[in-house]
Amino acid sequence: MKRFYTDVSTAREGDGAGLSIRLDARPVRTPARALLVVPAADLAEAIVAEWQAQGDKIDPRTMPMTGLANAAIDRVAPDPARFIATLAPYAETDLLCYRAEDPPELVAQEAAAWDPLLAWARARYDVAFELASGIVHRPQPEATIRRLTTALAGRDPFALAAMSPLVTIGGSLVTALALAEGRIDADAAFDATHLDEIWQAEQWGEDYLATEARDLRRADFVAAARFLRLIAA
Repeated sequence: MKRFYTDVSTAREGDGAGLSIRLDARPVRTPARALLVVPAADLAEAIVAEWQAQGDKIDPRTMPMTGLANAAIDRVAPDPARFIATLAPYAETDLLCYRAEDPPELVAQEAAAWDPLLAWARARYDVAFELASGIVHRPQPEATIRRLTTALAGRDPFALAAMSPLVTIGGSLVTALALAEGRIDADAAFDATHLDEIWQAEQWGEDYLATEARDLRRADFVAAARFLRLIAA
């Protein structure tokens, strides 16, 4: 789409719902035609900056804050419980519970990166975890699944929209919750959830396609973490 606007601004909505984004004083709408209204001034400013940074053509790939806000409004807000149900299975299959059997160096790196996150979750949510070696599934306690799912249920649609890429890219609900609560930063969380892949690349080398794919995942992951910070500011 060609750029069709000059000025980008925000406007306070009269019902106290938040700030809308305006292009030449006309409100921006989501793909589902809802008003693009966000709950935090810092997030609104970040979205304004994305629209201002566009050149002659609009490239949605360079607008992650806008995209996540659209998802919160169009996909999450209409049925938060249904959206949470897509993330809840990660409480059963959290990456941090599946450990390498060898070599010893990788086993040690996983323990160093993952054990503190699980220890935090045990204390924070009063849960227990079943650890497994290899890829054979080991069920988690029902109380663990229930309490971690409840931790998602207490979040608003904007927070849930950001949690989705954090959980799905990392494969770890525990790490996403730790990141959301400030226990780990975005780059450290990404590295922790990609530890095996990074270790393999360090041992055997990596082709540029794999590096490029991981860099794209990191960008999406870091953008989602930034979105969480902006709505909390």
